[in-house]
Amino acid sequence: MRRHRNVKIVATLGPASSSKEMIRALFDAGADVFRLNMSHGDHDDHRARHATIREIEAEVGRPIAILADLQGPKLRVGPFAAGGHELEEGDRFRFDLDAAPGDAGRVQLPHPEIFAALEPGAELLVNDGKVALRVDSCGKDFAECTVTVGGTISDRKGVNVPDVILPLAALSDKDREDLEFACELGVDWLALSFVQRAADVEEAKALAKGRAAVMSKIEKPAAVKAFEEILKASDGIMVARGDLGVELPIHSVPPIQKRLVRRCRAAAKPVIVATQMLESMIESPIPTRAEVSDVANAIYEGADAVMLSAESAAGDYPIEAVTTMDSVARSVEADPNYRNIIEASRSAKLHSVADAIVTAAREIAETTEVAAICAFSQSGATVSLVARERPRVPILALSPIESVVRRMCLTWGTHCVITPRLTRFKEAVVNATRAARDYGFADETRQVVVMAGVPFNVPGTTNILRIAPCDERLIYATDPE
Repeated sequence: MRRHRNVKIVATLGPASSSKEMIRALFDAGADVFRLNMSHGDHDDHRARHATIREIEAEVGRPIAILADLQGPKLRVGPFAAGGHELEEGDRFRFDLDAAPGDAGRVQLPHPEIFAALEPGAELLVNDGKVALRVDSCGKDFAECTVTVGGTISDRKGVNVPDVILPLAALSDKDREDLEFACELGVDWLALSFVQRAADVEEAKALAKGRAAVMSKIEKPAAVKAFEEILKASDGIMVARGDLGVELPIHSVPPIQKRLVRRCRAAAKPVIVATQMLESMIESPIPTRAEVSDVANAIYEGADAVMLSAESAAGDYPIEAVTTMDSVARSVEADPNYRNIIEASRSAKLHSVADAIVTAAREIAETTEVAAICAFSQSGATVSLVARERPRVPILALSPIESVVRRMCLTWGTHCVITPRLTRFKEAVVNATRAARDYGFADETRQVVVMAGVPFNVPGTTNILRIAPCDERLIYATDPE
């Protein structure tokens, strides 16, 4: 099975998409990666969904990536005696550590770390920013505030603190348990919430021990400020626009998204654009025009993947949501202006032999009639470099390592294939040309670019490029050894 687009689609699984029939239908509609949201459901739920995905993977003969999204610390107010209260602009309100039920003038905020970091003038946002308060005075166990944006404050609503870096680790005790469970289960990617600094990513990678790649969710102002260090430490990035749009002025999110996507591409690391992409399709079979434009803009920017959350996990039209994303992606990528935009944003920096090899492969693909670029990789790094170039021809990503092949499913433009373990470049050429024919990328009259490294089975040794015919008789005739 082959996708006729380059951008990948991530679909979140949940109550609306737990059966094998529905998950298979989502895959058939275009989902390339399935997300397990560790904020919802228990380990038994996720184990069952993981097993179902692997069954479908075996049936369709195509690798499927699985991403486990860790919840991260959740900052919430305590309960109210009356369930909640209406606050008006100018009202005084107090947060403290007192466990007594809240009233019209105060409520518990059971997070001493917040009080330790607060300063007068800081802003507190409740219920996704629907209520905003300015800190007038504070101490180690309280914050006296003035309401700047009125609204309803009620039991257990979430709290955002955009102005300060909180002395909280990105991994709670629950997250550490979920991380170990997900790694033992065999997921391919871990999405890390509440990232504020590179050290948060490094902690998660140390716990993962290479069993899964780590993707940092950029959802806090501190992460935007420290993005270069976070990007360097991460295997991938998710632009999680939900909390980002709460903690930053909403008009600042689009330029931030564009900047982060471009930086990820320059660093050859996959980037997902996420949150509310087709939000109306939770309840409607047809998206709004603005939502379609939002998805299209992410694709024009060069994102590796676009993601569905509640649309596929809990919505009424999960299949239609995936189908819509697939249709939008095909339409955008067929637009001649898409190539102009993608190629204008291409990075020209070369730092290594591998950089030079992949640049040469892309230039050959643009100036000749080759059908595909076939890249062998032990770690996925070479394939990421090829994808950074955004070539005009498909990328066949080949590796003998199953976990690497699955992780590469998230990368732009890749068709991922598991190969036997190889010992000679000649074997690589034969396996590449067979894959190109078997998956419909070329017939025996076409040629492909083949990239690999010698010695084989050693990461970081990409140093050979060959233009190979897809007719094996010609391969053996020109290279009898």
